[in-house]
Amino acid sequence: MKWKEKFLGDKAFYRMILMVAIPIIVQNGITNFVNLLDNIMVGQLGTESMSGVSIANQLINVYNICIFGGMSGAGIFTAQYFGKGDQEGIRSTFRFKCLTALIMIAAGLLILGFGGSKLVHLFLNEEGSAASIEITWSESMKYLHIMMIGLVPYAIGQVYVSTLRETGETMLPMKAGIAAILVNLVFNYLLIYGSFGFPRLGVEGAAIATVLSRFVELGIVVIWTHTHKERMPYVEGIYRTMKVPFALLKQILAKGAPLMINEVLWASGSATLAQCYSMRGLEAVAAINISYTIANLFNVIFMSFGTVIAIVVGSQLGAGKLEEAKKTDIKIIFFVVCVCIAVGSLMAAFAPAFPRLYQTSDQVRSLAVQLIRVLALFMPVMGFTHASYFTMRSGGKTIITFLFDSVFMWVIVFPVAYILGHHTTVPLIPMYIICQSTDLIKAVIGGVLIQKGVWINNMVEDI
Repeated sequence: MKWKEKFLGDKAFYRMILMVAIPIIVQNGITNFVNLLDNIMVGQLGTESMSGVSIANQLINVYNICIFGGMSGAGIFTAQYFGKGDQEGIRSTFRFKCLTALIMIAAGLLILGFGGSKLVHLFLNEEGSAASIEITWSESMKYLHIMMIGLVPYAIGQVYVSTLRETGETMLPMKAGIAAILVNLVFNYLLIYGSFGFPRLGVEGAAIATVLSRFVELGIVVIWTHTHKERMPYVEGIYRTMKVPFALLKQILAKGAPLMINEVLWASGSATLAQCYSMRGLEAVAAINISYTIANLFNVIFMSFGTVIAIVVGSQLGAGKLEEAKKTDIKIIFFVVCVCIAVGSLMAAFAPAFPRLYQTSDQVRSLAVQLIRVLALFMPVMGFTHASYFTMRSGGKTIITFLFDSVFMWVIVFPVAYILGHHTTVPLIPMYIICQSTDLIKAVIGGVLIQKGVWINNMVEDI
């Protein structure tokens, strides 16, 4: 049947995409599982500590997503150069990423160093207990000041990790991630509670553990990459110069600037959405923190397949296999949506179990269960829109991804959330459902763009 040929692949196809996907899923899955354990450990310190760390992580997440955006523009070309077999092209994109990372580090340290306190205060809108607000602010600032040290190893590490993945090496980033996660978990246990004679540092201990893990991950990927030049030939002479050919620089900036701006706007948009939800009180902040932490554990499947699309489809486009790239993309997206239906059902079924792990109020637990179920319901839609974004990005259609992602966020989603959060008394759960429902519009737009094939493009052929 024609629909089977269009949407389903053979065993070789699924073996190929799973070979790429599984290491990424394992790494991201373990990372999010440990984030869950971190969250639970901090949650034992109380609702104020958990909310304070959650607010600080909203700000750190904006930085992390900006780093992702900065790497992504060059990464499109890295994947296509890899498909073409052009090692010098890969070196040039790597150097561009290094320069971008340095700029991002400086900007992140300046913004969080001078404006962190004001940004944290934006999330503290609960009327009533001034004591709770003060404790939450204090815990958030303690955590944030230490986490700022980790901005440096995270950015440099992503230069290496993204390049390794885009050139087909997904196992090493997975192993480095697992090692970092173990370091994070062990030192969380030792430093949050003061186990085995270590000082009891609370949220500061959680931040120190995370920063240590960043340095461990960076050390592993850098040492491995530079000691395996036979497998990573582009690393030979990679630091002899930091110059990027002008023709390529123009192409990366033309394609990458909208992508970078998109990630900045999307990340800041996500933070402003969280701020809108925080208008419903510290209980809302805590419940959303729990639900997001749990959801991220399940979302790792479709999030990882976005990277698979970037690698597999991007390589096929770079190799000039345009029709094959289109067929591959449709099959991957169909597979992702089917998996999301199954995983979302599982997440909804186990929703009541997760909030019980936290030392918090019954009201926060009840809100968290409902939020988890809402996210589970919309998981297939989120999976489809995420895959659509990476499809368009793989072909360098960054203006379209900019409109599809961040412009949609600020023009559609944010106004809805702002009006509901600041100018109505609609309770958190209905407000959350309405905001999530806007993704249905995005899914329709994504489906039309993919079907028309506007994203199919070989960018490195003439550079």
